[in-house]
Amino acid sequence: MSENRRLFVCINQKSGVGEDVAKALKKELKSQGLKKIFSAGEKQRVRVQTCNCLDLCKQCKKGPGAALIVYPEGTVYGNVRPADAVELVTEHLGRGHVVKRLHLDR
Repeated sequence: MSENRRLFVCINQKSGVGEDVAKALKKELKSQGLKKIFSAGEKQRVRVQTCNCLDLCKQCKKGPGAALIVYPEGTVYGNVRPADAVELVTEHLGRGHVVKRLHLDR
């Protein structure tokens, strides 16, 4: 049985930053070899997808970064910039740790 994970990145909130975040995440997943992995004997595939709205503008505090949600766990991040891709991929996807400085409580 395979489990798919998705990172939905808002592209509606800020001018171009969402697209840049999505590109940086895709590049980092490939760089770290985490796009397709086996975890606990299960095949896991990670996809980065853009979306028009995550309804997180208030929680994101209109900062310079984008909002994103990681599924299936539903972890929400805000104010994410392209430079944060390395840490998000390493910590959240690689090690299973929430990146607290970017984490949003909903």
